[in-house]
Formats: sequence, structure tokens, C-alpha cells
Amino acid sequence: MGKKEAQKLIKKKKKAYHDYFIDETYEAGIALHGTEVKSMRMGKCSIKESFIRIEDGEVYVYGMHVSPYEKGNIFNKDPLRVKKLLLHRSEINKLQGKIKEKGYTLVPLQVYFSNGRVKTEIGLARGKKLYDKREDIAKKDQKREAEKEFKASFR
Repeated sequence: MGKKEAQKLIKKKKKAYHDYFIDETYEAGIALHGTEVKSMRMGKCSIKESFIRIEDGEVYVYGMHVSPYEKGNIFNKDPLRVKKLLLHRSEINKLQGKIKEKGYTLVPLQVYFSNGRVKTEIGLARGKKLYDKREDIAKKDQKREAEKEFKASFR
């Protein structure tokens, strides 16, 4: 009898799939302080302008805004402080090798709770050119039209 993993989504970066080709995804923990976790439980987090860097063999997320906890007085931390991501050494080495290749970057895709712990899904991404974005939009429009016609045929 296996345990069922409970996941509660906090924030998702939808624009990442529009701006990048996501080749691989990884799950990483985030090193947070108590009031930051309480704030995240209330959904007060933004990863819109955030990005990830590897420095000295450790992974950090920049620009992730965690709003200060309302009842947290002096224990509140800076909302935009750099947060450390927790990954295995082998994963960090693999990501570092991939990033050295031309055009790869690390992007946070979503932040969520998994069994009471705050996790983030990070994606190994390649940037899209303008024509790639236009192709994706055209494909979505075609798919939407086909679904509309399919639903209309059953009426």
C-alpha cells in the first residue's frame, strides 16, 4: 500500500512554455524560513520574473517574490532574497554540463507543496525565436477551430 502524494499548486509560470522549449524537468526543494512557508501556504508567491543560476556548485533562484507574512513582524525576510534550491549533486553536475551548451537556461516552471514541503519544478529550456512562437500560436488556433467544428457536428 503506497502513500498517495498530495500536491497543492501555489504558482505556475505559464509564459515559460510560450517563451521556451522545455527539454527536461527536475523537482527541487527550496530552502525557506518559517514565515516564508506560511506566506506560501496563503498563495503569496510570484515566479513571473524569476530565473535560476548555478554558482559554486549550488543552485539559486533569483527574483522569486515571496510576500512578507502579515503576522510575522521581525521574523519576515526580504521578499526578493536569493533562495537556494536543493538538488542532488549528480543532477547539478548534469545541469551545469547542459547549460554550458549554447542556448540552454534554467527556468522555474511552477511552485507547489508536495507532502508538506515546498518544491519547485525547474525546466532545462532553450529559447524560442519569434517564428517558433508564431507557429505555436497558429497550431493552437487550428486545434481550437477543429474542436469547435467537432463539437458543432454533434449538435
